[in-house]
Amino acid sequence: MKVADVTARAFSMPLTSPSYPRGPYRFVNREFLTITYRTDMDALRAVVPEPLEVTEPLVKFEFIRMPDSTGFGDYTESGQVIPVTYKGQKGGYVHGMYLNDDAPIAGGREIWGFPKKLAEPALRVESETLVGTLDMGSVRVATGTMGYKHRPLDHDAVLQSLTAPSFLLKIIPHVDCTPRICELVRYYMTDLTLKGAWEGPAALDLHAHALAPVADLPVREVVSAVHLVADLTLGLGEVVHDYLGSAR
Repeated sequence: MKVADVTARAFSMPLTSPSYPRGPYRFVNREFLTITYRTDMDALRAVVPEPLEVTEPLVKFEFIRMPDSTGFGDYTESGQVIPVTYKGQKGGYVHGMYLNDDAPIAGGREIWGFPKKLAEPALRVESETLVGTLDMGSVRVATGTMGYKHRPLDHDAVLQSLTAPSFLLKIIPHVDCTPRICELVRYYMTDLTLKGAWEGPAALDLHAHALAPVADLPVREVVSAVHLVADLTLGLGEVVHDYLGSAR
């Protein structure tokens, strides 16, 4: 294999058998249960990197079913997103994500810098309740529940909220374990089709775990809960801050 062949084909590892295809990536019938809760401001400031700013002590805990996604297949994801601002722009900082599929773990980490780890999340309907769970092996880490489709939400308002940016801290180590890439990445969801959105009563229970520390942002009060179904494209990202720029 020639040098030019390597550079032409290099977008993922392994070179000769990538874990995922090139993006962007389309999701059909993507289903969200998002429970917003109040937590401790000091705990948020300890985990959100500058130049992002935390303005209120809120966290969004997400359970997401993705039955049809380009290149990634059928999987479920769960994790925490922290409302932040970047130079006055409102968005969400993706603090931690846990999912049950190799391709989106590899692609998410390598392309955007999603903080993805292998786990066993689930989202299902049990009678009149929408139930989200997150397990690490045999250990239950999170349980979220919401009344199923109690009240419809304003379509345009929800659609507008989905256009807000999200931010990620992308870290790729050098061969000596020093940071080779350390960047703040911004991305958007595009080509959105909102198929339904509802609110209802909700509860969230988080448990301590050494390798899935979701309970380090403790639940003080559940503020709201949203259940929605949408088609969307996960746009590729852009670097908005290079933490190593001054050292290069």
